[in-house]
Parts: sequence; structure tokens; C-alpha cells
Amino acid sequence: MTSSPLLGPGDPPAVEMLNPDGRAHLLITCDHAGRAVPRTLGQLGLDDDKFERHIAWDIGAAAVARRLSATLDAPAILSAYSRLVIDCNRAPGHRGSIPAESDGVRVPGNARLATADAASRRAEIFEPYHAAVERVILARLGAARPIAILALHSFTPEMAGKKRPWHVGVLWDEDPRLARPMLAAFRADPALCVGDNEPYSARRRQGYGLHIHAADRGLPGVLLEIRQNLIADEAGQKAWADRLAAMLPDALTKAGV
Repeated sequence: MTSSPLLGPGDPPAVEMLNPDGRAHLLITCDHAGRAVPRTLGQLGLDDDKFERHIAWDIGAAAVARRLSATLDAPAILSAYSRLVIDCNRAPGHRGSIPAESDGVRVPGNARLATADAASRRAEIFEPYHAAVERVILARLGAARPIAILALHSFTPEMAGKKRPWHVGVLWDEDPRLARPMLAAFRADPALCVGDNEPYSARRRQGYGLHIHAADRGLPGVLLEIRQNLIADEAGQKAWADRLAAMLPDALTKAGV
């Protein structure tokens, strides 16, 4: 593998920016929106079918983010590259940042990765994504415009042989301002199985974006996990975007945004 440059003329930009001047007091981020791989990396030694799976991206999350951005007139920032290239929701150096294995699948292109190659992925994919998030936040704060962060993710219905019953999970750490009204809104629907820091917990701090962009700045924020089979098609994506668009204005008001 070559260490530099990583991205070439045929590769998509690292970041997709939607509606940067949107009026909503909300920034939507999608750390695992895409499944692109730089041409210089081939397919990381994997067959195409692996990039259809949850190990490569958060299935359905990008489509929900795009719909929600348009409906609420909110800015949204999406990462274009597969989490197997570099995970934008893991701190650089974390064992999950550039995984050698994911859910039992070995990733040959990440084995024994040279330091310079890891640095190229960070410089050309990870850092531009988070810099874009920072620019929107700083512009809003500089204009004295309130802002909250909604990090949109999706999770596989089964992991390591265990079924995951939740339809949606609200992940949060010490700041309950946005999490509590969102949990209450979801729980008002008796048909939903709602996870409070399930199927993952934001309190373990393995999630990078929510802490860096929201908690560490004192901004309200949550990481939302939607089960992938619920948003794998257009109908499900629309239904969940509509659900979120209906509940978020009230949740933001209750959060003081």
C-alpha cells in the first residue's frame, strides 16, 4: 500500500456537507454514512459482499440523515468512507480505529499497517470530517446561535449470536438535556422497544464524536442508534426520518436549545 497521497482524482471527497446554512438549532452527524474505499487501498483484501454488511457502514443511517436534514432545515455532515478504512467514531490509536477484524471478519488490508499509512488515513479522511463538524459548530457559536448535536447511527439486529430487541437506542453520558426528552418521546409509543444506552453505552467513551463535539463543549447531544432492518429500505428510512422530525423540535425546546 502507498502511504501518500491516499485519495486520488477518482475518489469521493471525505465529507458530504448538507444544508450548512440550515435554520434549525441542530447539527446532524453521520460518522458511518459511507462505504467507499480509496482506490489506492483496493478493497482492503475483501470481497464486495463484505461492504454490504454492517461491518463496513451504518446501513440506512445516511438516508435517514439526508431526509431529516431536509425536513428540519438542519445542517448535516456525513463521512463518505467505510469504517473499515478508518472509523470516524473512534479516537485515533483506539484498537477499533482501523480494525484488523470486525465481527469475525479479518481485514487483510489493515493487518500490520505501517504508521505512515495509518497517518494518511487519519489526515485525509478522519481529520477533514471532524474539521467540517467543528466549522459548523464554531460558526453557530460565533453567531450566538444555539446548537445541539444528533449523531445518527444504526446497529445490526444480531451480534455475536445474540438478538438485539431494541428498535432504537439513545446513547448519552453525563448530559441528560436532550436524551431525556427523546427517551420520553420514544417510550410514548408502546410498540417501540427503546434502549437507554443500549445496545452500546456512551458512558464507556469509546464513541468519539459525541464527546469531542458535544460533551466537551458543553453542548446538548445524543447518539441515536436505529436498528438496521427498520431502515434498510426507502419506506423505513422515510418512516424513521418522519418520526424524528416530529419529535425533535419539542425535544430541543425541552433541552433548552
